[in-house]
Amino acid sequence: MNRFLSNATNRIDAKGRVSVPSAFRAVLAQRDVRELYCFQDFVFPAISVGGPDLLDRFERQIATEDPFSPEANEMSLLIHGGGVFMRLDSEGRLMVTDFIRDYTGITTDVTFVGRADHFQLWAPQTFEAMQAAARTERRLRGPGSK
Repeated sequence: MNRFLSNATNRIDAKGRVSVPSAFRAVLAQRDVRELYCFQDFVFPAISVGGPDLLDRFERQIATEDPFSPEANEMSLLIHGGGVFMRLDSEGRLMVTDFIRDYTGITTDVTFVGRADHFQLWAPQTFEAMQAAARTERRLRGPGSK
């Protein structure tokens, strides 16, 4: 597997750590990701997590803009000002920091959600509600609609 797929919910331990699902750790290992770039999603109350290549992709996009343009400044504000680097510990756990908790509303459990080239951290009830709303919206639009 070379993509982040599916979702799983894990409990935060007494020290504030959560185990990253083994399937997600396998993708990180396959991609040789040792340092995680984490940023506040632009749309959802979720933290997006990937390797440094994810940050590189955003920075390449910014580089195509005039560095003084509103678009470049907004994107930098979001990906640099709303991002941090983190590492998994030796047992594959991630520290659930205030950066994560404050933006997502995560308290005792974390839902890990695959997004192909990265994954996200969600409060379980928020993910369930957003996924249900997306499913309803797709149903109302009909298959294959845009």
